[in-house]
Amino acid sequence: MNGIIIIDKPKDYTSFDIIAVLRKTLHQKKIGHMGTLDPMATGVLPILLGETAKFQVFVADNDKAYVAEIQFGITTDTLDITGKILSKTKSNITQKELEVVLPKFKGEINQIPPMFSAIKKNGQKLCDLARHGIEIEREARKICIKSLEIIDFNEKDQTLKISVSCSKGTYIRSLCADIGDELKCGATLTSLRRTFSNGFSEKTSISLEKIINSSTQEIEKNYVFPTEHLFKNEKSVNITPAQAFRFENGGNLMLSRLSIETSYNNNEIFKVHVNDQFIGIGQICKESEELKFLKRQSFNME
Repeated sequence: MNGIIIIDKPKDYTSFDIIAVLRKTLHQKKIGHMGTLDPMATGVLPILLGETAKFQVFVADNDKAYVAEIQFGITTDTLDITGKILSKTKSNITQKELEVVLPKFKGEINQIPPMFSAIKKNGQKLCDLARHGIEIEREARKICIKSLEIIDFNEKDQTLKISVSCSKGTYIRSLCADIGDELKCGATLTSLRRTFSNGFSEKTSISLEKIINSSTQEIEKNYVFPTEHLFKNEKSVNITPAQAFRFENGGNLMLSRLSIETSYNNNEIFKVHVNDQFIGIGQICKESEELKFLKRQSFNME
């Protein structure tokens, strides 16, 4: 089976737990996911089945969106409520203070990834080092916070609920901790739900329980998106069967012989169709005036 299933990940499951369940349910080994979610988090987890997993490296839309809840006055070693409490302080944050501080985190910013993460340094995962009480210096990474809005603030309980739209690689745990540091009271993440990932919203997601209780035929018919949905925002080009034969065998196509009815940029990715059927993706190369072969869709993989 090829395609995409959007799982609404339940709490206390790892992303790899979800894959293990789906492998057993679908009787299929080739399964991957787009964007790890921590066990405490819920929400949108795109799952790639079969040959579709090989298209992931070409996906340009990696933006994510979350709803996060924060407790001020507490810090933990994991930067979320599941970790060991490092400090507790009296917090007296006001709405006005939040309205001054939060805009500082919008746009392109530097973020230091948490020690409890799967990032590797010198061949070792940071989380493995952290579990042994080892903390090492991490380099800050450029991320982009596209929006950061207050949903609810309880001044009495010193809790904050926010919505965040951000680029790939953003750690919401770190964002919450950094907000707490800026406010000089400390903060930890208490709840996290991903509402959007790689072009898919929670409206398109399906519960793991429903997948488990459905037949393979029902799943494929009702819950699997075709591979081209990974590129739904990309332009497309229709080619002839003769051109399709060349393309499917790894050959590039001359732009002058294609009916591209729109303007295009160098290195832009196009969906390639023959008789309105998706067969793969190509990339514009203005230097050679070709549509370069990137990846073809296979329909016979199980």
